[in-house]
Formats: sequence, structure tokens, C-alpha cells
Amino acid sequence: MGEVARLFEVTIGETGADGAPAVEPEALRIAEALVFAASEPLDEAVIASRLPEGSDVSAVMAELQRLYANRGVNLVRVARKWAFRTAVDLAWLLSREDKEQKKLSRAAIETLAIIAYHQPVTRADIEEIRGVAVSKGALDVLMETGWVRMRGRRKAPGRPITYGTTTDFLVHFGLEAIGDLPGLDELKGAGLFDGRLPPGFGVPSPSDDPALTEDEDPLEETAAMVEAYGPQQEEEPQPADEGAEEDGATEEGASEG
Repeated sequence: MGEVARLFEVTIGETGADGAPAVEPEALRIAEALVFAASEPLDEAVIASRLPEGSDVSAVMAELQRLYANRGVNLVRVARKWAFRTAVDLAWLLSREDKEQKKLSRAAIETLAIIAYHQPVTRADIEEIRGVAVSKGALDVLMETGWVRMRGRRKAPGRPITYGTTTDFLVHFGLEAIGDLPGLDELKGAGLFDGRLPPGFGVPSPSDDPALTEDEDPLEETAAMVEAYGPQQEEEPQPADEGAEEDGATEEGASEG
């Protein structure tokens, strides 16, 4: 208990080792309690709304993260939100299987990667990049897991649906932002890519900005959209591609630490 008490033996007006103003102990305690009690990662704005007036929420969370850096539980930031997670080196002690672990099919994994890096994309975009037809099952599975969502409709004849990733995608893969996805050099260094890209082809800088792009319309159909691009068309079922019989398999059973 004495060690825990010493964590908060700083007062207003003091400075830390780096010369930065010390954080108010009460603000640290409140932030700690809020994140600990939350059932899901907590947005910084929510934390800020409960802190004492004048508190610097960024400084508070940075200090709290430092205090928990070498403990059995760490404070981490994922999808621009804060959560407590078991320390990586101790996760094996507490791991348990909640559900039967299944793997995504190769078709679903490739589809997810294309959506993550190229969003917003339509089914036709995915098929053009993969070079094969996309089975409906691959997209259905990804949306059922909560990793992919329908964003809007492309401003083009038939107004096809555009797809993008979700906050759950970032949380599951431990990413603070979609820009943290590995680039080409990182993929090669990890041994995940050893081929040669065609001339002029590269790995794009991904963006999951929730705002619709200039070539997207909202999902809701309006008279003006119908007049400009024609009525909404249902996407025709596509022939199943390689591995489509496995598209129903999803990685539901992630271990919890």
C-alpha cells in the first residue's frame, strides 16, 4: 500500500524529472478510476469532462501511462481511446479461450487487407485488386465481426456501396490509428512480403476518416441522387472465389489477457 501511495506524492506546482509541470494527484486518481471501471476503451474527451477544471487531460493520461508502464497491467491507447490491458509479457498467465477459435479464410483476409489500405472501396475495386470475384460471404463475415462497415455509395452509375474499417478493427489489432498499419518495408522486414510489385504500384497510405469523400454519397437514397446516377442497383451474387467455402469461418476466439 505504501508503494501505491507514493505514486501520487506529487503536488500542484512541482515539476517532474523532465521539468514538465506535475499532474494533480486527484486528476490522476479520477482518470484511473474512470478507465478501470469502463467496460470498453474510453475516449479522452469523456475523461476530460470528469477531471477537475483546468486539468490537462493529455498530461494526466501520459503520467498515468508512465506509472503503469512496468506493472502487471499497462495503460494503453488504442483507436484514440484509453484502456487497461494485461502486460504483454504476462498475458500467457491469464489467457483463456471464450469461444472456439476459427480462422478467416484467405479470401476474407485478402479482402480485409484491401479494405484497410484502400478504403473507401467498392466490391468492384476489391475484385480489380485481387484479380478474382469476391464472394458475398467474405464481406458478410467481415461485417459480422464488426471490422468492416458500409460507408456510403460511390457517385457512379448503379451507386455501388463503399466499405471501410471500424474502430473495432483498430482495437482488435492494437492500432491507435489506421496509419499505424505496416508499410511495404515493414512487411518485407517481417517476412510477410517477398515478391516484387509491378512498376508504378505501391502500398497506399491508409485513411479511415469517417467523413464521406467527394465521390461518395450517403447510404440513404434521395431523388437528386436517383436523377443524377440512376436508381440503386442490387449487387449481383458473384461466383465463389478460391477458399470461398471457408468464408464462413471467422476469428471469433481471440485470447483474452
